[in-house]
Amino acid sequence: MARIERFEDLEVWQLARKICNEIEALFQTTHLGKNFSLRDQMERSSGSIMDNIAEGFGRDGNREFHNFLSYSKGSCSELKSQLYRAFDKKLILEQQMEYVQEIVELETNKIGAFMFYLRKSDFKGQKFKST
Repeated sequence: MARIERFEDLEVWQLARKICNEIEALFQTTHLGKNFSLRDQMERSSGSIMDNIAEGFGRDGNREFHNFLSYSKGSCSELKSQLYRAFDKKLILEQQMEYVQEIVELETNKIGAFMFYLRKSDFKGQKFKST
């Protein structure tokens, strides 16, 4: 497997970025943008998916990276719940909710698979390499 040098090259980070953009599009095109408290929560949870992947990558250790991926996975569940709330408040349409939830579910699965890979990997991270 090729060595990844930047978090931007990780498929899970790229998908998290797409999720953030989809959430932003909902803010711009629906009544969700006017519900400031829910908007703020969704901004934070969607950003947390992306940011925790980046932060975990920067820790240079698989165990820490695994923990941060777990936080990202939790933020996926949080965002899915918030999408239900937005739909229940009639701020977004059912099709909009389902579309974003499908992407979030895909991200959840990809993060889970990546966590499994890290648990099975012999490489423990740059900070554990002997110099």
